[in-house]
Amino acid sequence: MSRVLVVAASVVAAALPVAPGAGADPAGTDRVETPVHIASPISSVDESVVRVHIPLPNSIGPHPAACDWLSYLRYRDVNGPSAAAAADRILIAQPGILEGAGAFDSVARNTVAAAARNGAHIEFWALDRRSNCLDDHSGVRAGLAAHDYDVAIDYYYHHRPVEGHTFAGFLGNDQVGWLANVGIAQTITDQYDLLVHELPDLALRQRKVLCGGHSLGGVVTAFFADADFGGNPGYRQCAGYFALDTAISPSLSALSGLPSPSAILPSGGLDYEATQAALRSGVAPRTLNLPVLIGPETMTLLGIVGLAADVDPGGLSHLAAALPLTPNLDTTLRFLFSRDAAAFATGSPSVRQFRLTNSAVLGALLGNASQPLAFLQTSPGFFDGGPVRDKDFPLPQDLAHNPALTPLTSAALGPDTLGIPDQPGGPLYTWRNYDRIGAPGAPVYRDRAGKPYATTETEVTDIGELARSLAEQPLPFTEDYFPTKLATDLFQASDPQISRLLVHPEGSAANPTIDLLGGSGLVVANGVPRSGRLVVAPGYHHLDVLTAAADQNDHRPEPISTALADFASVVR
Repeated sequence: MSRVLVVAASVVAAALPVAPGAGADPAGTDRVETPVHIASPISSVDESVVRVHIPLPNSIGPHPAACDWLSYLRYRDVNGPSAAAAADRILIAQPGILEGAGAFDSVARNTVAAAARNGAHIEFWALDRRSNCLDDHSGVRAGLAAHDYDVAIDYYYHHRPVEGHTFAGFLGNDQVGWLANVGIAQTITDQYDLLVHELPDLALRQRKVLCGGHSLGGVVTAFFADADFGGNPGYRQCAGYFALDTAISPSLSALSGLPSPSAILPSGGLDYEATQAALRSGVAPRTLNLPVLIGPETMTLLGIVGLAADVDPGGLSHLAAALPLTPNLDTTLRFLFSRDAAAFATGSPSVRQFRLTNSAVLGALLGNASQPLAFLQTSPGFFDGGPVRDKDFPLPQDLAHNPALTPLTSAALGPDTLGIPDQPGGPLYTWRNYDRIGAPGAPVYRDRAGKPYATTETEVTDIGELARSLAEQPLPFTEDYFPTKLATDLFQASDPQISRLLVHPEGSAANPTIDLLGGSGLVVANGVPRSGRLVVAPGYHHLDVLTAAADQNDHRPEPISTALADFASVVR
């Protein structure tokens, strides 16, 4: 990458929407709203990024100034009122684990557009948590501006500066000490403070706001509803609730498929006070950061992969060859691309030996046919261009789908047979998008039992839209530094220090609810909720409820956003 190109990219990137923490705080204002211009097929929806100055309390401890701002993505009908208070309804969405506001892009646009077709002007606000103030997406933004993902690789791994600075490295446990104090109490307080700032009229909030979220966001929403904020019950801030492949419940038992708490959390066998002492001292990790799959480096990798698929979807990927062989990246790539345990152990064949387009790499990382972890799965199509085989890692497919184990393995690994390219050094593996599965003349790839890996019924997400959400949003799709305390608080919800927040236990059932579930998602695998309006989208995986395209293969509107828009229009 030439120095001239890097400098040019930096100049152009400076004109892009600025994410929290990416630049100096504006002087003399506590609210900044910046229009976001992204090439989306849903042109009837305006998007902006809103930043509101709501400082953290002193008890949190020293922290970057950028973290005194709360941020959200605001989606609204282009023909609707410019003032949010004048909208017919405002939907407030809490993200899931390791998730940022950018993950809501497709469902937000689709829902606002669907409501407008029914004559209603609604807004969708996708919230970002405080911890995303630590993310450094300068390299991805500069790569987007230059239309070259090498700019991002050079920034994160080759010490090439963009936007006037050099990447300082991924933050260590000793650099995020303040996150030891950011748990469920601060998270729901942030939502309340933001709502009061943006919509100060309590009666209006109670009449117009729908509170909800995706995955872990449903649990956070339940805590918000059951809490009290200086005499103001949380449930009175909402007219209703919406659950995106989750349940509005303060108990994590409503979910399945989440990473095992014993594997990633320091609370196994510890009570609340011992857990807090471990977090504050730094003995326990203050963010979820594993040697493989989960952590800031892996989350940043998803952004780079999304960028490559966004700017050069059909190009031969050189991502794997360009990335350094760090223990984290090497193990992650082995986990995601190994055909079986022997390949994982030996590293052969390696992903670096296969010829893949950039879209195929993204599909391999997040597609339900190859991504082995259910909570990271979407349904964007399947590989094309060469022979494939069953992916027998981390479990052989015969074992993973054994009827005696299916309730357990489906929750963690998803219900589908996994597939993977089978010919290293051979043909160029491309990606067949969700709406090209089953097209005339399209090959049908089958697992060893004869079942197609992908059908028109199982594929629902557009790979291009997925790439755009990962690469182009000013607030990220992922959360690089997810606070461990938020997770341990929820896993220790029965402890008096946490349960005391649930002042109004009737709150999470006090308003109408819609449960919007993926037929192949996490909640269905664990049993569907017994209360509220229920919508199950067949074939949808955990992330599909956020990422599914507006136009589905059955030529009908996308069911999750259509049902959510209808609920928003009629709930009282």
